[in-house]
Amino acid sequence: MNNIRAAITGIQGYVPPYILTNKELEGMVDTSDEWIITRTGIRERRILKGEGLGTSDMAAEAVKALLLKTNTSPEEIGLLICATVTPDMLFPAAANIISDKAGIKNAFSFDMNAACSGLLYALVTGSKFIETGTFKKVIVVGADKMSSITDYTNRENCILFGDAAGAILLEPSSSDDIGIMDSILRTDGSGKDYLHMKAGGSVRPSTHETVAAKEHYIYQEGQTVFKFAVTKMADVSAEIMEKNNLKSEDVSWLVPHQANLRIIDATARRMGIGKEKVMINIDRYGNTTGATIPLCLWEWENQLKKGDNIILAAFGGGFTWGAIWVKWAYDSK
Repeated sequence: MNNIRAAITGIQGYVPPYILTNKELEGMVDTSDEWIITRTGIRERRILKGEGLGTSDMAAEAVKALLLKTNTSPEEIGLLICATVTPDMLFPAAANIISDKAGIKNAFSFDMNAACSGLLYALVTGSKFIETGTFKKVIVVGADKMSSITDYTNRENCILFGDAAGAILLEPSSSDDIGIMDSILRTDGSGKDYLHMKAGGSVRPSTHETVAAKEHYIYQEGQTVFKFAVTKMADVSAEIMEKNNLKSEDVSWLVPHQANLRIIDATARRMGIGKEKVMINIDRYGNTTGATIPLCLWEWENQLKKGDNIILAAFGGGFTWGAIWVKWAYDSK
């Protein structure tokens, strides 16, 4: 019987240096610092500046730092998955470009698009290659340059998003006390009507008209998305606890997708855990889509202890949502 689990053995983040504050946004659209903070909890976000820079540049920095940090050579990596909705180009995959920039030559790589739930989907997918013994080392990257698809004349959307990347190393463990223990992933495709990009795909290819109509930016019906996200992210987090007989006191940390502070608070309440157990950095980075969860793990890494029960939870366009139960694999040095 195969008792191998996929354990998270390293985590690394990358955020661009440029900080876009609420104050700066006040000069761009009809908004205010108070209005943004009250509705989202966001005070600032990072933006990738520079000609010709894309998602792969941030992701490659995170991956290279992760390899160095974990004393891993690029040749040891068997698979790299990138969760993103903002690849450098439609093809080749951002994961292919990241691998090249990070010197990873012996791996196969591909992108996964599940919007803000993409990191969870990619993490579960990557874990299966570890559990089956196919690979010994897998890297999962969550990275997005959301500024590239954000309309900075839209006061509702432009306040929400930022740019960042995070990389996770997965390795096998035969211990029942560490690793990815369980997951629940779900999809409701009818959500496409409420959160999507109108043009640029095969149904509505890019034209002068689609560009002029601003159809290559994020479109969302905020209230509908918010109501669905509050319910689904909270419910699935409680469901994975119930499924595995985890009580609130058993959970060391909730690592929620950083989309909206009110959604995060609702999820924590549904799980019965206090704010002291919730990783929150939305105030400094905003919604970085695929990068939010690894950014949290990276920033809280020195507080994590081997054996900690951690719940990762997310909701995204599609609609997609899910939760993963992880037992942390190491004490930070």
